[in-house]
Amino acid sequence: MISPAQNPLMARSGLPLFEKISAEHVVPAMDATLAEIETRLKEIEASIVPTWDGLCKPLEDLDTPFEYTWGVVNHLISVKNSDDLRKAHQEVMPKVINFSLRMSQSKPIYEGLKKLRASAEYATLNAARQRIIEKKIKAAEHAGVGLEGAAKERFNEIANRISKIGTDFSNNVLDATKAYELIVTNKADTEGWPNNLKQLAAQSWAKEKGEKGQKADSENGPWRITLDYPSSGPFVQHSRNREHRREVYHQTVTRASSGNFDNSGIIEELLRLRREQAQILGFKTFAELSLDNKMAPDVAAVEKMFSELEAAARSFAEKELKDLQKIAAESGQTDQLRHWDTPFWAERLREKLYDFTDDQLRPYFPLPRVLDGLFSLAERIFGISITKSNDKNVPRWHEEVDFFDIKDDKGKMLAHFYLDPYSRPAEKRGGAWMNECFGRRIIDGAVRLPVIYLVCNGTPPVEGKPSLMSFNEVSTLFHEFGHGIQGMLTVIDEAEAAGINGVEWDAVELASQFMENWCYNRPTLLGMARHYETGENLPEDLFEKIKASKNFRAGSVMLRQIEFGRIDIHLHHYFDLNGKETPFEAARRIATQTSVMPPYEHERFLCSFSHIFAGGYAAGYYSYKWAEVLSSDAFAAFEEAGFDNENAIRELGRKYRDTVLALGGSKHPTEVYRMFRGRDATTAALLRHSGLAS
Repeated sequence: MISPAQNPLMARSGLPLFEKISAEHVVPAMDATLAEIETRLKEIEASIVPTWDGLCKPLEDLDTPFEYTWGVVNHLISVKNSDDLRKAHQEVMPKVINFSLRMSQSKPIYEGLKKLRASAEYATLNAARQRIIEKKIKAAEHAGVGLEGAAKERFNEIANRISKIGTDFSNNVLDATKAYELIVTNKADTEGWPNNLKQLAAQSWAKEKGEKGQKADSENGPWRITLDYPSSGPFVQHSRNREHRREVYHQTVTRASSGNFDNSGIIEELLRLRREQAQILGFKTFAELSLDNKMAPDVAAVEKMFSELEAAARSFAEKELKDLQKIAAESGQTDQLRHWDTPFWAERLREKLYDFTDDQLRPYFPLPRVLDGLFSLAERIFGISITKSNDKNVPRWHEEVDFFDIKDDKGKMLAHFYLDPYSRPAEKRGGAWMNECFGRRIIDGAVRLPVIYLVCNGTPPVEGKPSLMSFNEVSTLFHEFGHGIQGMLTVIDEAEAAGINGVEWDAVELASQFMENWCYNRPTLLGMARHYETGENLPEDLFEKIKASKNFRAGSVMLRQIEFGRIDIHLHHYFDLNGKETPFEAARRIATQTSVMPPYEHERFLCSFSHIFAGGYAAGYYSYKWAEVLSSDAFAAFEEAGFDNENAIRELGRKYRDTVLALGGSKHPTEVYRMFRGRDATTAALLRHSGLAS
């Protein structure tokens, strides 16, 4: 066995040794780990003991070596991507998939689990253990445990291929994002840009294009715009150069759709492979297979939600489009409103209606203050304390990463988390996410506490200033913290039901979206928003404007999410793989039916729709809205209690912690939600919070 001294990926205790890990460690560590687990798996299979301690606990223990190798490698691929690491990852991926299939398709284990379910012991097990057994049996069936001969061989071939091209899809998006840049040299073209965008763009140019040691000049440039959202998002909102906006918008929605990074073929192949995979298992479509393990009972239930939300949103979206057309015309634009115009004129309309700009807000949201406000809120409603670790020996993968401790109100350690807050487009994938470094579990008779990754792509510090966050970045941080706190405040000791594990995919966004609501809560926002230089509190009028602008263009935003969800469901359920219509034509048709604005003729956003083609949301993108219904309804409970009633808020916060956050996947999410709310959720609160209630 390779020692941790020889290969840091072979550690089996403590935090991962990120700084010591290099690409050359990946293949030997994974080969050794797979061999180690295979040996232990064969021992379990050779003498099946159909009890929890005899079968389920030994299977659970197999996860630990994987956490230290494959889990760490996957994390580094996301936050410290390099050609060498990617090559090593691709080399071991088929081995990992084959072992996963081999384990999932183990008939001795499957039969042992069914014997355990039928045994007298099963009735004595707690809810978490019973649910884990049920989910293991279903997962084995979904993994093809009942297949034989050619069907099994083809199923495994498909699984390997899906994994391979899903990774290719993600890499193509990353590479296409990195490949594009717009260099702006004319100072006149930066008129109207927020200061933060100028600083970020100048810093990007100096880093990537300038000579060694050359400093960024935000006032005189040059300025470098990329497809990374902290760059491209503000750019299309504020650039007065319409051709530049068109160029950046076009590059964004055609990303990874041509040339060396073309994902077009991958999309069609994935759809075919997923359909075939589902049909081998006895389902008609991949959507049916996907929803067999979700909170939503079927496609009809998803479509019912879409219809309810669209009916409420459409008239608002139609008016919102007319408002944009009006302000554009009044401001002198004679050409038809196009997609690269809507972010620009929407921002001008927002400034006109609510009289504030992003530049005005950012100085009040330095990251350290936002973290203080977020942690203070969590401490108040959940009864915990959060502090940055003083341990200088905590291993990190980048100097910008911080490590935090979470304790209960008696000082007992509950969990830890890493925060990686800033965009690094050269090595870090876009978006924001939470993932487990380690989940809660019992090891050698003792509880191992959770360690969570919280990763964002916020605006980095520029010109000696702290990270000054946009309000959207603040909301994103709250969102990811919501995921993280569910992973950290779990009380379930069974790893496969602790935290977010075992939670149905369409309920897992409940905790994250719930936290976003607090960004508009008066005490929370005013408590954390202070000017980074003067310490001045956010002015009262600015708070009122932020709150008033919360539902700005809510109808359009709602329809856009419904459009994405419908395209996803259509491609994985209704789409005729042998028909004349391509996936892109189907997406365009659905966009035409759903959106109030005709789709852009060159749009091929499917090629960068990583959520459904590389991110686990296949036939599940609807989950965002499904969970938002839950989260809005949950936040409504706090509204009903009254935010000025501190005792009631604390009591309700503890109840939320003890149900939604604590119970994880130990019970069905419908049952957990009823334990908190006393009833099922409805769309009423979401529509009211969105300003779309009639």
